[in-house]
Amino acid sequence: MQDKYINPFTDFGFKKLFGEEPHKELLISFLNTLLPEKHRVQDLQYTRNEHQGYTALDRKAIFDLNCISPTGERFIVELQKAKQNFFKDRSLYYATFPIQEQAQRGDWDYKLAAVYTIGILDFVFEEDRESHDKEVMHTIQLKNQNGHVFYDKLTFIYLTLPHFKKSLDELHTTQDKWLYIFRHLHEMQEIPPVLHEAIFLKLFEAAQIACFNPAERQAYEDSLKYYRDLKNVTDTARDEGEQKKAVEIARNLLDVLDDETIAQKTGLSLEDVLVLRQQN
Repeated sequence: MQDKYINPFTDFGFKKLFGEEPHKELLISFLNTLLPEKHRVQDLQYTRNEHQGYTALDRKAIFDLNCISPTGERFIVELQKAKQNFFKDRSLYYATFPIQEQAQRGDWDYKLAAVYTIGILDFVFEEDRESHDKEVMHTIQLKNQNGHVFYDKLTFIYLTLPHFKKSLDELHTTQDKWLYIFRHLHEMQEIPPVLHEAIFLKLFEAAQIACFNPAERQAYEDSLKYYRDLKNVTDTARDEGEQKKAVEIARNLLDVLDDETIAQKTGLSLEDVLVLRQQN
């Protein structure tokens, strides 16, 4: 069955739904489910970000929007499809630009407006995978040695969407509904009753592929193909990495456990473990 709605994890889909002036209220609604009450926004202005110097590699895996509220808060909203080396370093680096933009000529007291980086991630942090951490939302700020917030105007919010597993019956908050839409919009053929709210009805209207003109449809198809190709490559790399790790663990257990227990502990087949024992 052909998709009825666009995939928001494509470049075209993300920008269509959240990066166009007529659909600005969609982005505002989504952001306000994540922000503390003191920084919730009524309006946003999109800002240019060419000067930030994203590399060609970044552009293949990351789609971003930059915007500012009427009271000066800055927002970087990123959708990242694949994990990259030094992801946290890169995220911190780009957060410095909206800080530097606030500098004023002449006498200035260095008072800054808040800066938020919102990361919508289609992957799991490696440390979360290893520790079996299933948190969906990670909120990071500068804290002191006692865990108290030292500076509350620089905040990173990362949404680990692969960990969001709620069903339609479990969607009780607006944030739940937005996360569900990110994960499942492209799979839907009808609008579920729980999403019959004005803001989501506007999103479904904007997301209808049948309403695109030929140029938009071609742009979306190209964007969707790239998304699928990249996802296939990253999924394959992850599976190969996990297989390699399981084999290494199994090798270390050969002297202390029987083959069936090793297979159970590592997820390898009994035949794979027997081969490892013969090789050993």
